Amino acid sequence: MDYTKQRNKMVEHQIKARGINDERLLDAFRKVERHLFIPGNPDQFAYADGPLSIGEGQTISQPYIVALMLDMLNIKPEDIVLEIGTGSGYQTAIIAEIAREVYSVERISSLAKNAKELLDKLGYSNIKIQQDDGTTGWKPENESEKDITFDAIVVSAAAPYVPEGLLAQLKDGGRLVLPCGNRYVQDLICVKKENGKIIKENFGGCQFVPLIGEQGWKK
Repeated sequence: MDYTKQRNKMVEHQIKARGINDERLLDAFRKVERHLFIPGNPDQFAYADGPLSIGEGQTISQPYIVALMLDMLNIKPEDIVLEIGTGSGYQTAIIAEIAREVYSVERISSLAKNAKELLDKLGYSNIKIQQDDGTTGWKPENESEKDITFDAIVVSAAAPYVPEGLLAQLKDGGRLVLPCGNRYVQDLICVKKENGKIIKENFGGCQFVPLIGEQGWKK
């Protein structure tokens, strides 16, 4: 199978055709090999226009939804980004292509371990992965991370509300994108922090797996 052709087709028909035109973002989708991040799924589905299972009851999101959320974040090359929900590491790799650093938190230990091994194998040196409850943000691992804040935060699971722990780690001028609602149907929300004030914008309906944790859904 010609994976390069499949990726280019995915970008043109699933992402660009729906109005996303950030060339840095599109180039990242052309480069990152999605089929490597989908364990156990037949190759012909790797670039399909929909979510796919990655095990442990979790999914890799539809390519367009990943692109939409990252486009909403407007990530700059100098940005430090926090990702909640590493999953198989696909979105993590996309972010690593367009941001200076990526900090990613995954609740499920097997997913965190497998994603780290794959991303290390692929040569990414600007990614840190932590296995923990991501609803409260990044847990500092050394003195330099004690008061860490982020230019952008993306949450890859559905929360009942915007977690205060994440807002606390969002820089002034920063952006946070997450699905918010009940366990079955949510809205895609972009939160901006401007001069200490929180501004929310609704980008319409979506459907994600629930965000489990202290400031999310209980098991």
